[in-house]
Amino acid sequence: LTGIRLSQAGVSYEIVDKNADVGGTWFENTYPGCRVDSSNHIYSYSFEPNHHWPQHFSTQPVLLEYFRGVADRYDLRGKIAFETEVETLDWDEPRALWKVTVRNKSGVRRVIEANAVVTAVGQLNRPRMPDIKGRDRFAGPAFHSARWRHDVDLTGKRVAVIGTGASAYQFVPEIAGKVGSLTIFQRTPPWGFPVPHYHEDVPDGMNWLMEHVPYYDKWYRFWMFWMVTDGLLPMVEADPGWNGPPTAVSAANLEFREMIAGAIAAQAPNRPDLVEKVVPTYPVGGKRSLLDNGVWMAALQRDNVSLVTDAISEITETGILTADGTARDFDVIIYGTGFHASKFLEPMKIRGRGGADLHATWDGDPRAYLGMTTPGFPNLFMIYGPNTNIVVNGSIIFFSECSVRYIVGCLKLLAETGARSMEPKREVHDAFNTRVDAANALMAWGAPQVSSWYKNEKGRVTQNWPFALVDYWRATLAPNPGDFVIEKAPEPVA
Repeated sequence: LTGIRLSQAGVSYEIVDKNADVGGTWFENTYPGCRVDSSNHIYSYSFEPNHHWPQHFSTQPVLLEYFRGVADRYDLRGKIAFETEVETLDWDEPRALWKVTVRNKSGVRRVIEANAVVTAVGQLNRPRMPDIKGRDRFAGPAFHSARWRHDVDLTGKRVAVIGTGASAYQFVPEIAGKVGSLTIFQRTPPWGFPVPHYHEDVPDGMNWLMEHVPYYDKWYRFWMFWMVTDGLLPMVEADPGWNGPPTAVSAANLEFREMIAGAIAAQAPNRPDLVEKVVPTYPVGGKRSLLDNGVWMAALQRDNVSLVTDAISEITETGILTADGTARDFDVIIYGTGFHASKFLEPMKIRGRGGADLHATWDGDPRAYLGMTTPGFPNLFMIYGPNTNIVVNGSIIFFSECSVRYIVGCLKLLAETGARSMEPKREVHDAFNTRVDAANALMAWGAPQVSSWYKNEKGRVTQNWPFALVDYWRATLAPNPGDFVIEKAPEPVA
């Protein structure tokens, strides 16, 4: 997206990608059942609609094909250094340039000099393995879902799955009918929003409407944004005067909870024991919510599937030992344990003005103005930076389009004023983060009784945008020069 907009603006650039192809998460994640949980029509570029999506929520291969197609149509591949990792970024103060040290797959390093750097590295791409005693002792195949081992045949095997997050919610129903036995170790159950058409094909007539009726696709996209984004936001807002149960944060949130809990319970009318395990005790919106069309509960009710809620105390050479003293043997262990989401921009080393280290400056508490810029690090722009994640009300594609428009506006400001650098004023940056923190504290995910990857080790919500999508759209229409310290280039010596 950044490459497309820079090309259109006439700005020269180079993209560095650690992977062998475009696609990001849709290139890396290839586990069975992998698909998007935002509707295709809002999980696609506004300027690159697809009127022929095969399903409402596309699978990984379809999404990868879409993003590959976009890269090809805009002739981006020649601008991308694939299988190349960024190691360090160093701000050259006298020359007002970033020196970016990169290393290719052969281990050869080179330094790219750039007036500005845009990071578009995502958040959910560095697998997090759980800190469990004996994890490396297991003798059989063990892998994270984001690094799926397709060479491991699960047919008839005794398989353990650790974690019940978004990935497990998708791959468990896919493998349950193939394995000999499947034991799922759950720490905290997810909320699954009832979406009956989650795996359904898009009717031919609907795609025809998108293709042939003028502006229908634009209207539908707008309707989707309202129905499944900002329209849901009031349901997860906390009422400061709420004195109801801690399983909710407001009357609306409690009503939302009862509706979803009822939908889950209806899928297992004869298994109250199972329902008790899978209906969360935390408020809806407190953690990442998933989409449910019944396959998860159906998988859990299979004769060869068990759901274990006892804590894991140890992993042994042959299996898993739980806190109640039960030892279970397995042939394969699959980790669905998420990612290092709060460690923004790692493992890159980034040094700004005066050699200040970005990660040391953040000290485990990443912050940025509008999620994009940080004082002391001129001409460094982040996409999907701190506090730009969305929980129930958004699409990362929409957020990215807003961010890139703003970033290109910043580069335009530099060019038109002849300035050499810009960075947010400290007071602007701090006031913005104070407002974000206050708003996050009044959302379900900011509730003190909720812990999730949305919060860092200090308990602060570093991930989420607590306002409406339209607020981010409005805030990123164009940079306000008054928000920045803009350093002009020195006058030439006569």
